[in-house]
Amino acid sequence: MTLFIVFLQSCGSFASPTPPTVAPPLVVTLVPSGTPPPATETPSPTLTFTPTPAISRVLIVSFDGLRPDAIAQANMVNVMALMQSGAYTLNAQTIMPSSTLPAHASMLTGMCPAKHIVRWNEYVPQNGYARGTDVFDLVHGAGLQTAMVVGKEKLRQVTEPPSTDFFAFVDETDKIDDFTSIERLALEQIKVGFNLMLVHFPNGDLAGHEEGWMSREQLKAYTKDDKTFGVLLDALKDRGMYEDTIIIVTSDHGGHDSSHGTDAPEDMTIPWIISGPRVYPGQLGTQVHTMDTAATAAFVLGLPLPAEWDGVPVFEAFGLPIPPFRTFGC
Repeated sequence: MTLFIVFLQSCGSFASPTPPTVAPPLVVTLVPSGTPPPATETPSPTLTFTPTPAISRVLIVSFDGLRPDAIAQANMVNVMALMQSGAYTLNAQTIMPSSTLPAHASMLTGMCPAKHIVRWNEYVPQNGYARGTDVFDLVHGAGLQTAMVVGKEKLRQVTEPPSTDFFAFVDETDKIDDFTSIERLALEQIKVGFNLMLVHFPNGDLAGHEEGWMSREQLKAYTKDDKTFGVLLDALKDRGMYEDTIIIVTSDHGGHDSSHGTDAPEDMTIPWIISGPRVYPGQLGTQVHTMDTAATAAFVLGLPLPAEWDGVPVFEAFGLPIPPFRTFGC
């Protein structure tokens, strides 16, 4: 993996957090003529400008507990629109245990639980934080703005506080009457500006535990969260930020009956959708793992991937060759 990234970097970074102003390459096409021009004339070339789309930021959106088959059944119109405009798979795989905190740790550290050591699924401050270098460490260390807006306090333990310029949670499980919402917090960060932000919607998972996976109540929760997601997309568009933002939509795990955490396909299979500049639309043939989310986010921001990471960028989404090696999950 390290050699492949070095190869890519030797050809020029895929993206740069603060790219220098460089004139786009010129494609010169000579215009032929049926009659040779006089010797005193010089044919004028036609110049075609082909600018490369910029990538300024990455927005990772996690719908907690979202099974791929719930997207259509919940009529998640904004998520489905991104599937149409971007690259996607409905067969991505999470980690074991297929639970919220361990899975988000793998999603954002790019590593299996054996390396980041987060196997607990409650907020336990004395346990500290996920080990290793996570994507927030990388982005913040490059001098870029990071933010986490989440629906469960325990996600604080994915990365240390110094790695996030902004962290806030709205946790309905703590029985505290929160004065704000995920929507308001995320909209404020869009106004402030960010280079990497995680927005986590917890309501589908909460409804699944209460009423069951794929229940009417759970699907309604996903429909509502999708509408909020649409508000965030509109805010990006209104502020002229949408066209240079990579958006990754995924989940931490699925579920069955009223639970999850097993290696059953219903628990392990998650959606993975990416949309934005340089993305080639279509269904992905690559087997995507949740650790690839961190790797892809770092890759598009032009940051080097730590050698310890198990995840790899989803190169296929950008029309790039797929390396002849592949992580087969944790």
